[in-house]
Amino acid sequence: MEEIKKQPERMCIGCRTMKNKKELVRIIRTPEGVIELDPGGKKNGRGAYLCRDVKCLEKACRSRALQRALKAEVPEEFMDSLRKEFEDGGSS
Repeated sequence: MEEIKKQPERMCIGCRTMKNKKELVRIIRTPEGVIELDPGGKKNGRGAYLCRDVKCLEKACRSRALQRALKAEVPEEFMDSLRKEFEDGGSS
């Protein structure tokens, strides 16, 4: 009998739905305190997951869920670049 490998799931901090980890974008706060995108999902640091959707990003901004998840203030420039990437349908 062949075993089916279980896919890891994570919760989007915007819409609060569980999705396959590969469908979500990981945002991290590095040990140095820098907020950045983690396309590979392997970087060291405190992470939060978001759907690749501007609506989820806006919800996370309004509720300050991203700041709470990362335990840090998220620079407005980072949010703007993330918003632009989601609107452009970024592939990272």
